[in-house]
Amino acid sequence: MRRRAGLLALCLVLVTSLVTACSGGDGDDPVRLRVLAGPDLAVLTPLLDELREETGVDLRMEHRPDAETRNPDRARYDLAWLSSDSYLRLTDKNATRGLQRTPTMTSPVVIGLKPEVARQLRARVPGGRLTWADIADAAATGGVRFGMADPRHAGSGLAALVGVATAAAGTGAALRPEDVSCDRLRGFRSGQTLTADTGPALVDSYADHQGEADALITYESDLLALNASGRLDDPLEVVRPQDGMVLADFPLLLLNPARRTAYDKVTQWLRRDSVQRQIMRHTLRRPVNTTVTRDARLREPVGNALFYPDRPAVVETLLTDYGDPDRRTTSQVVFLLDFSGSMRGARMAALREAFAGLSGADPSASGKFTRFHRGERLTVVRFGGRVLGEKTVTVTGPKDLDALADTVARGGYGDATAVWSALDHGYRAAARARAADPDRSVSLVLMTDGENNAGLTYTEFVRRHDALPAAVRTAVPTYPVHFGEAHAGALRRAAARTGGRMVDASGSSLSEAFKEIRGCH
Repeated sequence: MRRRAGLLALCLVLVTSLVTACSGGDGDDPVRLRVLAGPDLAVLTPLLDELREETGVDLRMEHRPDAETRNPDRARYDLAWLSSDSYLRLTDKNATRGLQRTPTMTSPVVIGLKPEVARQLRARVPGGRLTWADIADAAATGGVRFGMADPRHAGSGLAALVGVATAAAGTGAALRPEDVSCDRLRGFRSGQTLTADTGPALVDSYADHQGEADALITYESDLLALNASGRLDDPLEVVRPQDGMVLADFPLLLLNPARRTAYDKVTQWLRRDSVQRQIMRHTLRRPVNTTVTRDARLREPVGNALFYPDRPAVVETLLTDYGDPDRRTTSQVVFLLDFSGSMRGARMAALREAFAGLSGADPSASGKFTRFHRGERLTVVRFGGRVLGEKTVTVTGPKDLDALADTVARGGYGDATAVWSALDHGYRAAARARAADPDRSVSLVLMTDGENNAGLTYTEFVRRHDALPAAVRTAVPTYPVHFGEAHAGALRRAAARTGGRMVDASGSSLSEAFKEIRGCH
């Protein structure tokens, strides 16, 4: 009897040991996965203990500020949990091909506005539905000062930059290289007064410096959480731009295929309805399960979801143009405008209309993105057979734009057209500007409706251009606007020599031609 009891006890021990071995370890020794995580995932920390208890998988999260803008070290991490993997997939397509990903929650990049600022902006827009173009327009005039995370490091900042640039392109599709050949966001950027390397750091910065900004551009969830935190003098009004938003889906990525079983346990747990509700409560992000009833604050439709670019060069151009948000850059445009006798009448009216549009009179989305902006330095040179007048302003408000408009509105036409002398004059002005501020971006816009019949010949202009300092000769492009009877071939040669390109206004209008080359460099 004793022998039988001993054998039964031994069998029970063996069975228990076998079951424990098959389950991957006892309760004190869970499977540990190393996770590269973006800073926006830190808010989920309270749920990780419950995940470990229910799945036997312990996620060891390493939150890095650059997690979303660099390729993860697969030898170091088993998983990556990011707000978006779009940049990773774009820059390392081979490494991410076939990579297992599971969306865990969603949140669009939106705008939080102080209530009074929101009211003022809505009052100027038919229907009161604000767009990215409206925000860019207000930023260009100083009506909106905003905070946005650095797009070179933060997923929310990069998503915001892509969203604004896509809206500026106006195609409704993913950005193409030709959509970013000119920087349409300079006016928008002029309104940025706060930045940080991560989304959470940006939120903290805004809460601590509420007087320095009227708006915050980040994830919807960040704004809703900030409003609920009690840290604000006035809650921000959440604006979901009518022209579209970039949506983050916070994917969990399997970097180490050997950990597939544990990964599946984690994703199945995260996608449970009960867990999705917990995630929504903790983060104020939208559940990915349609069966989960949303919090009332999350029921506003996302609307038009904007596409992420599918070419690395597009994002590289955007980031290069936008630059360091902490560093103010200056730009100057020198407009060389033909005031010869042939410009009288309808042609001069078209020129003045074009300048009025650039000064803020154009209500279209493209007009709002391409208007003159605060901090921009503008020079207008009127020429005929010689220089007839010149005015330079740095835009601080309407009075400066009025001064430019007055220069363009003046009469006094020349009896000849000295195209190349005017362009040479423009380069002398550019040389002085670059000498005074070597970091200043300078470009020339040459508008003429006739052929050169006075002053320097094209050959003489080329000789003088070749003698300019390299910093001017190679870095100051000319953008000729072909109009009327101007010599298109000669204008194209000048553009090619100086690194610019010619725009033909014959088939459109001067207004469209000037908008086309705004921000070109």
